[in-house]
Amino acid sequence: MKILVTGFDPFGEDDINPSYEAVKKLPDKIGRFEIAKAEIPTVFRKSKDVLRELMVSDDFNFVLAVGLAGGRSEMCVERVAINMDDARIPDNENNQPIDEMIEQEGPPAYFSNMPVKKMVQAMDEAGVPSRLSNTAGTFVCNHVLYQLGSLADTEFPAVKFGFIHVPYAKEHAENKNRMPAMPLDDIVRGLHAAIEAMVDEGDDLRRPFGELH
Repeated sequence: MKILVTGFDPFGEDDINPSYEAVKKLPDKIGRFEIAKAEIPTVFRKSKDVLRELMVSDDFNFVLAVGLAGGRSEMCVERVAINMDDARIPDNENNQPIDEMIEQEGPPAYFSNMPVKKMVQAMDEAGVPSRLSNTAGTFVCNHVLYQLGSLADTEFPAVKFGFIHVPYAKEHAENKNRMPAMPLDDIVRGLHAAIEAMVDEGDDLRRPFGELH
């Protein structure tokens, strides 16, 4: 039983990406599941190619991507990715798609098939600020979650896939003009709790985690 957990390389003006720094600190095994860790590029299109190569390389039961959401103050389990790239800044290879569909023949959105509410509750119970998010943005993070949905839909039907956004790590946020930040060890603890919840058998919670706006 295996889980692939990915984080992104640094992008924009940052020289460190806390998503991958946290992924690297996860244990190599959680419960009965082996944890494989990988860094993926903050690049439209190429990120899917790298993910597909990783998924082909082994028999993963779950694929959890982790990304940075600078400005958010809590860890966010993403519920849905939309079929749209609209990049406010260029990616790491200077691609900047604007109002472009990710997949021309794809559905408008893909929903994570993980127990997203259980994952949020588990992080909350571990003492890590968290919430369920209904927007993964329109940059590479949303792109990756959508492409994971597409890969599961077309090539890997047994795979459970999902995405978690993390805030800046306090250790790396000295020059972020008072941006919200969280200790890296708390981010790691949150990911650990979310992974334990996502592999738990049974249905997701039936509790109101929605937002009014």
